[in-house]
Amino acid sequence: MPILSAVYGLGIIYITALPVDGNHPTFVGEMLTWLITLAGIAMTLCLVQYVEPKVFPAAEQFPLKFPTISVILGLLLIAPLWLVAEGYIVYGVTSLAQPVMKAPLTYTTEELLEDLLSSIHAVLLAPLLEELCFRQMAISPFRSRGAQVVVCVVMAFLFGMLHVRNFPGAFLSALVYGGVFIWSRNIWYSVILHAGRNLAATLLAVYSWLQFGDMQMAKIPVIILPDMKVVIASLLIAIAGLLLLKKKR
Repeated sequence: MPILSAVYGLGIIYITALPVDGNHPTFVGEMLTWLITLAGIAMTLCLVQYVEPKVFPAAEQFPLKFPTISVILGLLLIAPLWLVAEGYIVYGVTSLAQPVMKAPLTYTTEELLEDLLSSIHAVLLAPLLEELCFRQMAISPFRSRGAQVVVCVVMAFLFGMLHVRNFPGAFLSALVYGGVFIWSRNIWYSVILHAGRNLAATLLAVYSWLQFGDMQMAKIPVIILPDMKVVIASLLIAIAGLLLLKKKR
């Protein structure tokens, strides 16, 4: 099942990327990507809701139950801290193997507008499709927690390969999303955390464009290192998010 889910997920995501023209997305190309992604989400939801439980009864332990507002807000508030942690963890690990060439992160107005256009898909659509394909469909058929963890790692590796230059960060994030899914038994938790992480990346682009702080980045692998103001703000926001989740649970 994990291999089938990976092949399905890779195929769907490859198709959704076809309308986008390289590094300069157009509005028409993005709209086509949105429509194809929506179709992919609809088809995948049907598979998860109606087909998978009949073929794999164990999948019923992961129902598609939408979380409460407090849980949604809590996860969104935690997400920026994860983005920050991801960058510094990948930087630290990569630095042990090879020097990492950093440069100041800057945005022109044109680059920011392109990023904001792409973020509509990255925040609202891609997380749902990717989490359904790489977590829900792959992990839910297994009852054993050990098997679920093994599949989580395998799918994280494949998810990382999908993101090419950002393999370390994507692999690490996929492990977190998979762990959240296994812990919560609810795919919406990982979808919201994934979407929140992508939203935080977009907000950092705006932060950089406004020149509010000194952020660094590396291109291979892709690493974003926010300044201390962002780190502290993310930590404080995450504490509020944890309090919301603790209150709910």
